[in-house]
Amino acid sequence: MTVSYEGNDYRLVMFDLDDTLAASKSPLDDTMVELLRRMLDVSLGCIISGGNFTQFEKQVLARLGTFDSVENLHLMPTCGTQYVRWSGGEWETVYAEFLTDDEKRRTLDVLETGARELGLWESETWGDILEDRGSQITFSALGQKAPVDAKAAWDPDGAKKESLRAYAAERLPDLEVRSGGSTSVDVTKKGIDKAYGALRLMDILGLSTDDILFFGDRLDEGGNDYPVKALGITSIAVHGWPDTHAKLSELLDGSPASDS
Repeated sequence: MTVSYEGNDYRLVMFDLDDTLAASKSPLDDTMVELLRRMLDVSLGCIISGGNFTQFEKQVLARLGTFDSVENLHLMPTCGTQYVRWSGGEWETVYAEFLTDDEKRRTLDVLETGARELGLWESETWGDILEDRGSQITFSALGQKAPVDAKAAWDPDGAKKESLRAYAAERLPDLEVRSGGSTSVDVTKKGIDKAYGALRLMDILGLSTDDILFFGDRLDEGGNDYPVKALGITSIAVHGWPDTHAKLSELLDGSPASDS
C-alpha cells in the first residue's frame, strides 16, 4: 500500500491541517473528505497540527465519519506533542508530552506581556486569545474562533507573529517557541515540534524518512512545517486546501504533482 511521487513510493502521507487540508479552524470540504478516504484505502495517513484533539474531531473526524480504513489514519495534535490512533473501538492516546504547571504559568505570562508591549493584544476578539492545550500553549491574536478572512487580513506577511515569537523565544529559552497558524504562536517542551512527532511516529510504525511524503503550507525556514522538511522527508509546498486537493488528486490518479 503506497502512494507514488516523482518515481518513489511512500507508505505514509502526512499533512498539516489548517491551510493545508482545510481553511483555518474550518471543517474539511466534501471533496477533501472523499479524497482522503480514497487515499487511506491505499496508504497510511497522518495529520499533524497545532490544534488539540477536540479541534481534530470537529475539523476532521466528524467530517470523515465511519469508513473501513480508519485504522490507517494517525493523528498528532498540538504539533506532535500528542499521538492518537484508532484502537478498534475508540481513539486512544499513545503518548502526550504535557507541560508542567510552572512552564505553563511562565509561558502564559510571557505571551500576554509580549503581545501587550508589541501592540498585538487586540481588544476585539473571537474567543480566548490564550489557550492551554495541555502539551502546548497557543496564542491566537484574534481569538480561537476568529473568522478566516479576519485572520488572513491581520498579519499577511507574518511580521507581527514573528515579532511575538522572537520576544517569547528570548524569554523562554528552555521551551520551544514557533509560529503556528495565520495568527498564532505555539509553545511546547524544548525540542518537541513536528519533527519530534514525525520521528516518534516513524519509530512506532517502523518507517523511515524515505517512507513519508509530507504536505504543508509553512515549509519556509521558521515555519511550523519546516522541521518535518528538515528531517529529509520529501515535502510538497501547498497554498491552501484547494492546492492540496489538486496535488493529491494528481498523485492518486497517477499523474505527477508539481511542487510549489
